[in-house]
Amino acid sequence: MMNICVIGTGYVGLVVGACFADMGNEVRCVDVDADKIAKLRKGKIPIFEPELEDVVKRNVLEKRLTFTTDLASAVKKSLICFIAVGTPPGEDGSADLKHVLDAAKGIAAAMNDYKIIVNKSTVPVGTADKVRAAMRKVTTHPFDVVSNPEFLKEGAAVADFMRPSRIIIGTNSPKAEHALKELYSPFNRTGKPILVMSNASAEIAKYAANAMLATRISFMNEIANLAEAVGADIEEVRNALASDPRIGNKFLFAGVGYGGSCFPKDVKAIIHTAHQHHRPLLVMEAVQAANERQKKVLQEKMQTHFNHQLKGKRIAIWGLAFKPNTDDIREAPSLTLIEFLLRHHASVSVFDPAAMEETKKIFTNKLKYCKNSYEALAEADALVILTEWNEFRYPDFTKLSTLMRHPVIFDGRNIYSEEMLKGYRIDAYYSIERTTRL
Repeated sequence: MMNICVIGTGYVGLVVGACFADMGNEVRCVDVDADKIAKLRKGKIPIFEPELEDVVKRNVLEKRLTFTTDLASAVKKSLICFIAVGTPPGEDGSADLKHVLDAAKGIAAAMNDYKIIVNKSTVPVGTADKVRAAMRKVTTHPFDVVSNPEFLKEGAAVADFMRPSRIIIGTNSPKAEHALKELYSPFNRTGKPILVMSNASAEIAKYAANAMLATRISFMNEIANLAEAVGADIEEVRNALASDPRIGNKFLFAGVGYGGSCFPKDVKAIIHTAHQHHRPLLVMEAVQAANERQKKVLQEKMQTHFNHQLKGKRIAIWGLAFKPNTDDIREAPSLTLIEFLLRHHASVSVFDPAAMEETKKIFTNKLKYCKNSYEALAEADALVILTEWNEFRYPDFTKLSTLMRHPVIFDGRNIYSEEMLKGYRIDAYYSIERTTRL
């Protein structure tokens, strides 16, 4: 058993704290937001993440997991202090390290003996050095700074933490390395690699991983657009690529672009870092540009279908989160499309199983928020699919066509096909690479 504190109770911090507690450690989660801490103490989870609520409640009940605003007390009682605060992008794409450095200074001010400070936040190269320098100005106690990037997918974060594909530990301290390996040993029983490297290598590894995945997504979206132009089927192309063992089948689905808290921010950050070091990443700049274009593909299809007359049209949207099994709408394609529709004076009805409250924070009463997917279809001139939630995959198409004024589908995730829709009264079906009049 180890004593741990986790600073920050967002997606990463809450998952990290809960999962470490679940392995028998004593974990104190710290946040400056007193209201959030009060809710967590009552078992109210501020984010939608499968399995997380059960893990949190179980460990709070066992008194292994506590929540506090008292950073100093948590630090004094802990050997390992994880920094898991936000690093939002600046206007130039750089990662804002204010919260990371504030946390580091707070830890330093509270230290009473040797501590291991672990950067869990996604941070640019050189952050460990900045944390070290900031702390040295505040404390004379010994400490080590470790870079330990997270590889958690929203919607599967608990499973990813419990069964990691790899664990990266960035440090040159044998003492810190031994402690982190011991802490992670319960999560590594299947023998997946624990990779020990320098701080700089660990810091860039996270950005490189997300940059590669973002590249695959933008690449497939570009190929899908080309497939439409030449009359090819992107699913057939995808299957051909996926069967190549050099490529594999992950992140090869065409859609309306990537979003969320990681890919957009991390792509911008690595581009910014590259320019700082006079090594521009031309591929990544193209990936970013392609993703912004992709978010507008459905807009163009809708403008063409409605002859640039969207005013007064009722558009139903299924799916607001940037991906299924999360309530996260940060950089989601839905935001771009909704803003476009409102700008063109269309009325918008929306439904998402998890992301409605987050959407209300942005659009307030400008949208009609529906209790279920079918309510959103009432008198709609078109249905747009933006998130591939399982419940949207096999709807009652007869009911769908009856409820809608004009049964037209814009499928931003390619979850339907022409074969699925045959025999139903669907006027037109548009996907990322297909236009079908049925």
